Amino acid sequence: MTEPLPESPGSRPLAPSLPESTRPRPITPGPPPITPGLRPTTPGPLSTTPGLRPTTPGPLSTTPGPRPLTHRPRLVPPPGSCDAHVHVFGPHAVFPYAADRPYTPEDVPLERLRELHRALGFDRAVLVQPTCHGRDHSALLDALRRGAGRYRGVALLDTATDLPTLRRWHDAGMRGARVQFTPASEPGRAEFARTLALVAELGWHLDVHVIGTGILRFADRLRAEGYRGRVVIDHMGRIDPRDGPQRNTLLTLLDRGDTWVKLSAADRLARRPPALDDALRFARELFEHRPDRCVWGSDFPHPNTHGFIPDDADLVDGISIVCHDESTLNRLLVENPAECFDFPPVPNG
Repeated sequence: MTEPLPESPGSRPLAPSLPESTRPRPITPGPPPITPGLRPTTPGPLSTTPGLRPTTPGPLSTTPGPRPLTHRPRLVPPPGSCDAHVHVFGPHAVFPYAADRPYTPEDVPLERLRELHRALGFDRAVLVQPTCHGRDHSALLDALRRGAGRYRGVALLDTATDLPTLRRWHDAGMRGARVQFTPASEPGRAEFARTLALVAELGWHLDVHVIGTGILRFADRLRAEGYRGRVVIDHMGRIDPRDGPQRNTLLTLLDRGDTWVKLSAADRLARRPPALDDALRFARELFEHRPDRCVWGSDFPHPNTHGFIPDDADLVDGISIVCHDESTLNRLLVENPAECFDFPPVPNG
């Protein structure tokens, strides 16, 4: 008979209110970083947790897979909690990766995501189409079908994606389209305008992945287009919170009305990982600024990451730095994502 997943000492539903000076515990470092570059994928150490197994070896991968989960978080999410930013990869034998993919992940199929969420206590999730699958949404659509209403999807569009296709995707659970303003990718003017028009027609949200000064360019483009629909900014904008223009632009966007931000990927913002103190403080500041416009996401399985890979249970425990009571926890994990991503209300009891 398998042993239950261990909990951290002093397990409790929600960490008590923390004083301003309190620093979150550093996340324990994982295995040594894997050097970027092609390498044969090999399974990680076998988890002793029931149902939690290493990722499946895929083609030659260029990024490591997630860390096996070995303990439950201390924080217990309320019923109906949503992980607002995750991906599924493959399995490549069924859902091949795009030939022109920018990276090759280890296979992390829907089964692995479900196992993680059962252990962490999440009932819902928003699945974002990863660039390694390109514009082939087969894996994502399969996950939406199998989720039976528990998932929402975010698509990657191109000029060949027509409105009838998007309407079918809407019926399957798709609710957003993603654009990128990063050093490696930025939509042209016509492409951006077309995406905004399609999103507005469907009542979807525009999901935005920006890095650093990308948020300045995105804000300018959004203003030029006069777009007033829903915008969801991934990963706290991946800005440097110490940079005044970047920080002020993010706050201004949040104050425009229907702009939301995902308090996700703290490991990507932290200046000194594995300690995530600075990123979690910034997440708390954003939540305090607009508690009605924040959602939380794990960014599992942490794609295209080299070096430090966070422990997902520790990321969940980091929520206690953002939320200080049951009411704010419920707002961040249940009420806000239900409104933002068009989930039905959580049944009482």
